Amino acid sequence: MVLLTNEEFLSQLTLLAQSARKDSSFTVTIKRYDGHDRPKPREGKAPLPIPAEYSCLIRARSRSKKLSTVVKRDEVAKFMESYSKVLKSSMDGLKKVKKVKNKAKAAQG
Repeated sequence: MVLLTNEEFLSQLTLLAQSARKDSSFTVTIKRYDGHDRPKPREGKAPLPIPAEYSCLIRARSRSKKLSTVVKRDEVAKFMESYSKVLKSSMDGLKKVKKVKNKAKAAQG
Protein backbone atom coordinates (compact mmCIF):
# COMPACT_ATOMS: atom_id res chain seq x y z
CA MET A 1 0.00 0.00 0.00
CA VAL A 2 1.27 3.43 -0.92
CA LEU A 3 0.97 6.30 1.58
CA LEU A 4 0.47 9.51 -0.37
CA THR A 5 0.00 13.17 0.44
CA ASN A 6 -3.57 14.44 0.37
CA GLU A 7 -3.26 16.16 -3.03
CA GLU A 8 -1.55 13.15 -4.61
CA PHE A 9 -4.21 10.86 -3.17
CA LEU A 10 -7.03 12.91 -4.70
CA SER A 11 -5.37 13.00 -8.12
CA GLN A 12 -4.66 9.25 -8.01
CA LEU A 13 -8.24 8.62 -6.83
CA THR A 14 -9.52 10.49 -9.88
CA LEU A 15 -7.42 8.28 -12.14
CA LEU A 16 -8.52 5.18 -10.23
CA ALA A 17 -12.19 6.12 -10.63
CA GLN A 18 -11.76 6.71 -14.36
CA SER A 19 -10.05 3.37 -14.89
CA ALA A 20 -12.64 1.57 -12.74
CA ARG A 21 -15.45 3.07 -14.80
CA LYS A 22 -14.36 1.02 -17.78
CA ASP A 23 -13.94 -2.46 -16.35
CA SER A 24 -14.32 -2.78 -12.56
CA SER A 25 -15.15 -0.99 -9.33
CA PHE A 26 -13.27 0.62 -6.46
CA THR A 27 -13.87 1.01 -2.74
CA VAL A 28 -12.95 3.78 -0.34
CA THR A 29 -12.73 3.29 3.44
CA ILE A 30 -12.26 5.87 6.17
CA LYS A 31 -11.26 5.09 9.74
CA ARG A 32 -9.78 6.74 12.79
CA TYR A 33 -6.00 6.56 12.91
CA ASP A 34 -3.96 6.99 16.06
CA GLY A 35 -0.51 6.84 14.46
CA HIS A 36 0.33 3.33 15.63
CA ASP A 37 1.27 0.85 12.97
CA ARG A 38 1.84 -2.10 15.29
CA PRO A 39 -0.59 -4.26 17.23
CA LYS A 40 -1.32 -3.76 20.91
CA PRO A 41 1.36 -5.24 23.18
CA ARG A 42 0.69 -8.38 25.20
CA GLU A 43 -0.24 -8.39 28.84
CA GLY A 44 2.61 -7.36 31.14
CA LYS A 45 4.17 -5.06 28.54
CA ALA A 46 3.87 -1.29 28.60
CA PRO A 47 0.76 -0.07 26.71
CA LEU A 48 1.05 2.16 23.68
CA PRO A 49 0.77 5.86 24.48
CA ILE A 50 -2.54 7.59 23.80
CA PRO A 51 -2.12 10.15 21.02
CA ALA A 52 -2.87 13.79 21.68
CA GLU A 53 -4.72 14.06 18.37
CA TYR A 54 -6.35 11.47 16.13
CA SER A 55 -6.24 11.54 12.33
CA CYS A 56 -8.23 9.90 9.53
CA LEU A 57 -6.78 7.05 7.50
CA ILE A 58 -8.37 6.95 4.05
CA ARG A 59 -7.82 3.98 1.78
CA ALA A 60 -8.88 3.40 -1.81
CA ARG A 61 -8.64 0.02 -3.44
CA SER A 62 -9.20 -1.22 -6.94
CA ARG A 63 -8.56 -4.65 -8.33
CA SER A 64 -4.81 -4.21 -8.58
CA LYS A 65 -4.07 -0.81 -7.05
CA LYS A 66 -4.08 0.39 -3.43
CA LEU A 67 -3.82 3.98 -2.24
CA SER A 68 -3.88 5.52 1.21
CA THR A 69 -3.42 8.84 2.94
CA VAL A 70 -3.53 10.23 6.47
CA VAL A 71 -5.55 13.41 6.97
CA LYS A 72 -4.78 15.54 10.02
CA ARG A 73 -7.62 16.87 12.16
CA ASP A 74 -7.13 20.45 10.98
CA GLU A 75 -7.30 19.49 7.29
CA VAL A 76 -10.38 17.23 7.36
CA ALA A 77 -12.93 19.85 6.21
CA LYS A 78 -10.79 20.99 3.28
CA PHE A 79 -9.99 17.42 2.27
CA MET A 80 -13.63 16.27 2.45
CA GLU A 81 -14.70 19.13 0.21
CA SER A 82 -12.15 18.13 -2.43
CA TYR A 83 -12.98 14.45 -1.92
CA SER A 84 -16.69 15.06 -2.50
CA LYS A 85 -15.91 16.90 -5.75
CA VAL A 86 -13.88 13.93 -6.97
CA LEU A 87 -16.65 11.48 -6.11
CA LYS A 88 -19.38 13.62 -7.70
CA SER A 89 -17.40 13.94 -10.91
CA SER A 90 -16.78 10.19 -11.10
CA MET A 91 -20.35 9.07 -10.33
CA ASP A 92 -22.12 10.29 -13.44
CA GLY A 93 -22.81 6.89 -14.99
CA LEU A 94 -24.69 5.22 -12.17
CA LYS A 95 -27.81 3.22 -12.95
CA LYS A 96 -30.98 3.82 -10.99
CA VAL A 97 -32.03 0.76 -9.00
CA LYS A 98 -35.70 -0.18 -9.27
CA LYS A 99 -37.38 -0.76 -5.94
CA VAL A 100 -39.45 -3.93 -5.64
CA LYS A 101 -42.59 -3.43 -3.60
CA ASN A 102 -43.63 -6.14 -1.26
CA LYS A 103 -47.04 -7.69 -2.15
CA ALA A 104 -48.29 -7.25 1.41
CA LYS A 105 -47.46 -3.54 1.41
CA ALA A 106 -49.03 -3.07 -1.99
CA ALA A 107 -52.27 -4.68 -0.82
CA GLN A 108 -52.50 -2.48 2.30
CA GLY A 109 -51.98 0.87 0.82
